[in-house]
Amino acid sequence: MDKKKIAVPLVCHGHSRPVVDLFYSPVTLDGFFLISASKDSSPMLRNGETGDWIGTFEGHKGAVWSVCLDTNALRAASGSADFTAKVWNALTGDILHSFEHKHIVRACAFSEDTRLLLTGGIEKVLRIYDLNHPEAPLREVDKSPGSVRTVSWMHSDQTLLSSCTDMGGVRLWDVRSGKIVQTLETKSPVTSAEVSQDGRYITTADGATVKFWDADHFGLVKSYNMPCTVESASLEPKYGNKFIAGGEDMWVRVFDFHTGDETACNKGHHGPVHCVRFSPGGESYASGSEDGTIRIWQTGPLTDHEETKSHAANGSVGKVKVSVEEVSWKIGGFHIAEEGKTKEKE
Repeated sequence: MDKKKIAVPLVCHGHSRPVVDLFYSPVTLDGFFLISASKDSSPMLRNGETGDWIGTFEGHKGAVWSVCLDTNALRAASGSADFTAKVWNALTGDILHSFEHKHIVRACAFSEDTRLLLTGGIEKVLRIYDLNHPEAPLREVDKSPGSVRTVSWMHSDQTLLSSCTDMGGVRLWDVRSGKIVQTLETKSPVTSAEVSQDGRYITTADGATVKFWDADHFGLVKSYNMPCTVESASLEPKYGNKFIAGGEDMWVRVFDFHTGDETACNKGHHGPVHCVRFSPGGESYASGSEDGTIRIWQTGPLTDHEETKSHAANGSVGKVKVSVEEVSWKIGGFHIAEEGKTKEKE
């Protein structure tokens, strides 16, 4: 077996408390962006390729558990322990909407058409807000059987996905009827659930297991036992030939999707890894930890097989390059927090 190479990540400082959620935007005309949630109550926006800090969203009064960006990375959303979900202007940092809840909000997600916001949390209720008519009465989906941990949209916004903090399984809800139509059974609570970029798979982490489900027929495709309890897993979006997982042993591991073999083990965090996500092009992935840092790891050069396959499918291979000019308009006008000015020191 080849000796595994030691990866040197980009280290992104700035959060003063544990990083508990990460979300990459799709590739936009201005590149792609990474938003992070932390118990320090201040989500941060970064250039997804370089990790450079762009701005901090200030306004929550409690730990932020979940963050997301809309398709064009023009708006951000966050769910917090202050009993609110907020929608932000991702260009200026201003709060556009603040939706009051009756308990901690653990999860939030924009619909694919960016018109709706889905939230869930300790209340055991899934809520749908119409962002075009924020003053209109919100829609509540049937009561969740447990405290909501994760939420996502699927099937062109026709299906909702949720998992619970206190029980196993992933539940699929029909948006029109508001009823559960399918449950993906797991022994342990699902702490991470990701719908793949091409819509084929649902990737879940439950206990010491990572599972892949058919997103259309909901059958179990693959299940792999992990070396430790993992909190988060993510499938490589471009080729789907590898996945990453992170958890209590502080390491970020890379596995072969087809065999489950471990191909890399990245060490560097000084606390349990709470979240891992692949960038939209698969050229890197990010991890967030109890130690308050985000680390961005490069996947390395493509293999000959991948290079050939990519040329055949896409014509060319290359990273998305983000110029200073392209990012400058996004930074312009953003409310720059004082603490942000020193956060890139390593």
